[in-house]
Amino acid sequence: MDLSGAQWRKSSFSGNNGNSSGCLEVAMLPDGGVAIRDSKDPSLAPHVYTAREWEAFVAGVRAGEFDRPQS
Repeated sequence: MDLSGAQWRKSSFSGNNGNSSGCLEVAMLPDGGVAIRDSKDPSLAPHVYTAREWEAFVAGVRAGEFDRPQS
């Protein structure tokens, strides 16, 4: 997949303190899919998800499926 024209943006949760460790960048794709890459090394291959996969992930986040159990 050619992502050379993708518009990458960093999460607003990354902050602007000059420390970019652990940050991800996301690009919305024309077919509704999403690409995600490591902002520290954008030359690495990004993870690409279909619109359906991304929607399922977002639904899981909203439903708390990935929350840590309370101790």
